[in-house]
Amino acid sequence: MDGRMTLTDLLSPAAVISPLRANGKKQALQELAQHAASLTGLPDRELFEALLQRERLGSTGIGDGIAIPHGRMPAIDRLVGLFARTEKPIDFDALDGQPVDIIFVLIAPEGAGADHLKALARVARVLRNQTVLEQVRKVRDPAAIYAILAESAAQAA
Repeated sequence: MDGRMTLTDLLSPAAVISPLRANGKKQALQELAQHAASLTGLPDRELFEALLQRERLGSTGIGDGIAIPHGRMPAIDRLVGLFARTEKPIDFDALDGQPVDIIFVLIAPEGAGADHLKALARVARVLRNQTVLEQVRKVRDPAAIYAILAESAAQAA
């Protein structure tokens, strides 16, 4: 993977969840781990543990209602992303104290190193774009959300 990686390299249409029904951070991570398990074939319990372990180091809520939980898994060979828009904002212990309604999960191979960091930076850059954020918050349909993210990824490339 090089600097040309886009969000659509990480995300498939099946990996967009809207609305995600969760009452809090832990429940949201559990739901997302189950969805990631169905996409990757990895055990949802291990995915959940990897995400939870990272959250214990500090919240991945980056502000503006956005969280980017991420974890590494030894049994995966590529970066995998999931995008979720919550039904209602949830407390995520975000840096700005604001509840979160946009969650992008990133699962990386154990040895991904720089690719993992590049992917996190790319996701953060796209989601911090106010136009993209407003658009994904206006629509509920997963296919429409994927189209917005794909379009923004193409423009950013």
